[in-house]
Amino acid sequence: MTYLNESILTIILLAPLAGAALIVILPDRGKLPAWIGLLTTLVTLGLTLHLPAHFVLSQHGFQFETSRLWIENPAIYYHVGVDGLSLWLVVLAGLLAPIGIVASWNAIQQRRKIFYALFLVQQTAMLGVFLSLDLMLYYGFWELSLVPMAILIAMYGRKDGSKAALKFFLFTFIPSAPLLVAILWLYANTGTFNFADLQILIASGGLPAGPLCWVAFAFLFAFAVKVPVFPLHGWLADTFSEAPVALAMVVAGKLGLYSMLRFHVGLFPVQARALAPWLVALAVIGLLYGACLALVQRDFWRLLAFAALSHLSLITLGIYGLTFTGWDGAIYQILNHGVVDGALFLLLGILEARYGTSQIASYGGLAAKVPQTATLFVITSLAMIGLPMLNGFVGEFLILSSTFTGVNRGWAVAATVGVILGAAYMLWLVQRLFYGPQSPLAAGKPASDLRPGELLILWPLVALMLGMGVAPSIWLATIENRTGPPTLKGSITLPQPSLSLAAPGEGQQ
Repeated sequence: MTYLNESILTIILLAPLAGAALIVILPDRGKLPAWIGLLTTLVTLGLTLHLPAHFVLSQHGFQFETSRLWIENPAIYYHVGVDGLSLWLVVLAGLLAPIGIVASWNAIQQRRKIFYALFLVQQTAMLGVFLSLDLMLYYGFWELSLVPMAILIAMYGRKDGSKAALKFFLFTFIPSAPLLVAILWLYANTGTFNFADLQILIASGGLPAGPLCWVAFAFLFAFAVKVPVFPLHGWLADTFSEAPVALAMVVAGKLGLYSMLRFHVGLFPVQARALAPWLVALAVIGLLYGACLALVQRDFWRLLAFAALSHLSLITLGIYGLTFTGWDGAIYQILNHGVVDGALFLLLGILEARYGTSQIASYGGLAAKVPQTATLFVITSLAMIGLPMLNGFVGEFLILSSTFTGVNRGWAVAATVGVILGAAYMLWLVQRLFYGPQSPLAAGKPASDLRPGELLILWPLVALMLGMGVAPSIWLATIENRTGPPTLKGSITLPQPSLSLAAPGEGQQ
């Protein structure tokens, strides 16, 4: 067991790559690539579940660590590990992958080898971002995550995939250049890429303050585009409209939000506090802006894109409120966003495959024809809008309560209005798709409800929404055991629940 604990993260990273290699080697016969992809992602999911099963809550700091010298000069290490911040995100990445395979099962009919091989490479890149504790290793996985995504959007876009892929790639690749320069500046001035060492060295005050502010801003800029934070969301709607369902599940939010917590607030707590008022304001504006635009969309993929902007802005508010309760809520809401969006994307992808359109006006009265689809869609929508007893409520409550108590009551009220608008556009979508008079499109198509494989994926997700809403302490106990920012004296402090707006590391032991 000790050997497995020491090597489990490496095995998790290699499993999708092994599946991708197997797909490339074997001939492209029927759905063989899809079966290999599904088996690979299920094995990877099983491996990720080893982490929460063996995570020691009483042990602070990173666990399951592996650190090996990779390149001698400059000193780049293969250094991976997890704590309460990254553990459930690794499990989430493992969970979303088989959902993506199921969503692609009938949608991808051509060049299956390319699609499933690149999809598995994309999964490795996501996992690598969550696991890396060496900044150059992290940057390598960060850049790798862009390439399969852009290629697959260009190849499998619905109408104009190449244009959407180019916009996505330019928006997310260009900010990576200053990020690389910032990482190299840190190495030139500290001699290390190690995350924990950099935390202490930056907190000790030994680096020049002026350049360090620009370095922190370069990190933030790259992450804010990837989230995206308003007004850097220009790539989001086109990407959601064009990307295959499996990719749309993973494209928004998770990598950027995690990186904000780990590598912006975690490395630069003083600089993060200086920028926090601006980011809180942008988060609330983005929350309201995204919700208002979602209300007027006529295509359900674009509605989900602006809904994602609104929900990701709420998570950004939780991060830059700089309270421990807000951080708990933000991390929990990232998990909620992944679970709920995974189910919504799968359900909407099924509707588009059955009826051949994403125009909301073409639907109506489907509940009588596809009752299982309607039932699961309603439950998922209620989870998304934060109905008590479902998972969305917990994260929203933690973020809004911490904002009201520890940040600014006006911003909290405005954010609450955005949440209410979220309920409006989701309930409007449910009504237009499934209730009211039956549309000619719905009447002209034979009833085709969810298939056994789709139900096998969706019902566990619904059960997870309920479980996370009823028993959030199962997840929050691990989330709170995360590696916090160091104090200005250079010692590592561990976050405890608090509603104070004190800067990370100042007066919190």
